[in-house]
Amino acid sequence: MANVVVVGAQWGDEGKGKITDLLAERADVVVRYAGGNNAGHTVIVGDRLLKLHLVPSGILYPGTLCVIGNGCVVDPPALLQELGDLAAQCLDTSGLRLSLLAHVIMPWHKILDGAEERRRAQKIGTTGKGIGPAYADKVARVGFRVMDLLHPTWFRGLLAERLALINEVLAKVHDLPPLDPDEVAREYLAYGERLAPYATDVTLLLHEVMAKDDVILFEGAQGTLLDIDLGTYPFVTSSNAVAGGACTGAGVGPTAIDRVLGIAKAYATRVGGGPFPTELTDATGEKLREIGQEYGTTTGRPRRCGWFDAVAARFAARVNGLDALAITKLDVLDQFAEIRVCTAYRVDGEVLAEYPLEGSVLARAEAQYQTMPGWQAPTGDARAWDELPAAARRYLDFLADIVGVPISIVSVGSRRDQTVVHEDPLEGPRRVAPAMRAAPRA
Repeated sequence: MANVVVVGAQWGDEGKGKITDLLAERADVVVRYAGGNNAGHTVIVGDRLLKLHLVPSGILYPGTLCVIGNGCVVDPPALLQELGDLAAQCLDTSGLRLSLLAHVIMPWHKILDGAEERRRAQKIGTTGKGIGPAYADKVARVGFRVMDLLHPTWFRGLLAERLALINEVLAKVHDLPPLDPDEVAREYLAYGERLAPYATDVTLLLHEVMAKDDVILFEGAQGTLLDIDLGTYPFVTSSNAVAGGACTGAGVGPTAIDRVLGIAKAYATRVGGGPFPTELTDATGEKLREIGQEYGTTTGRPRRCGWFDAVAARFAARVNGLDALAITKLDVLDQFAEIRVCTAYRVDGEVLAEYPLEGSVLARAEAQYQTMPGWQAPTGDARAWDELPAAARRYLDFLADIVGVPISIVSVGSRRDQTVVHEDPLEGPRRVAPAMRAAPRA
């Protein structure tokens, strides 16, 4: 069985949580490799609705190791609250592991996130959870890591130095009150004590797992078009959401990855600002939103809705090296007599078949559509490819052909069992990774 990266192929909110949950039943380890609690994965198990924000989706399976990698940023009170909520639902959280190298969202990160967004002329649409400022401190080499919370004297020294500057910024730039170093230290060192049982060397853990040929799922957050390097900058997240982020965000080499599974809705959605060529601001867009219940898991904000964008999907296939696609929420389209797919953009009279990197060009792009007949029949009971309506299969075949990536999974409802597995992403050859050498004897 293969080690698989599950990555969003659109602007996030593609249904990665359900697909990861589906595959996690046969995985030994599930690794979250990027982002923070600004992401949200909704998983429905039986009659229970679970909303995960930072904990990997594999937490629903006893015995599965669930790893938060070094590429993530961790808000300690939010993570502890999430663990408490899971425990209250009788879910075992003892399998969680937290990288010592993961950066910590500090209280000023959330304050600055909101203050800086208010000052922007061009709003990004941040969730206000401190994600961007935490990643900014990481890159500026002034951040705090999980390991720092475990060493009180060291932590207090770092905190005093950092707050000397932060308090000046809060007062002089934003006219906000300062933070008390002693109060922050007491609060965050207490968090450190509670998180200490989960904290470990994740890179070593994963290499030991690979040496046993166990199966690893790498769970992405957000989506390709929100990637800090490759997305619609500046309307992006602050981490590498693409498949390549699994290596740097988990501390493994490229040879650890066997397959990349891209997740895309049968239509498209986006939260926050930024260009969205297929956006529908009419009754059709509202119908997609209401049928699909397109409201953010983390924020509750209504998502912008539009038709499937094959130009953007081809870009996602290229930069992620997609081996297969999982198409989610096909059932949302059951009621539509006609369905449209964006096959190209028109910009200033020129037709573009490939995704433009310039944000100003993308903002002017007019979607060029191919219209297909809908199936106007329920798909929620389908469990095999042949059980889908013929028009639905033609639609899926068209998406696979125009994107250039085969479809392996189709989701036809929110429940775990409402899934058509056309080809199993976990089946297939495994790369020959470098042998794990045993540590020398002392």
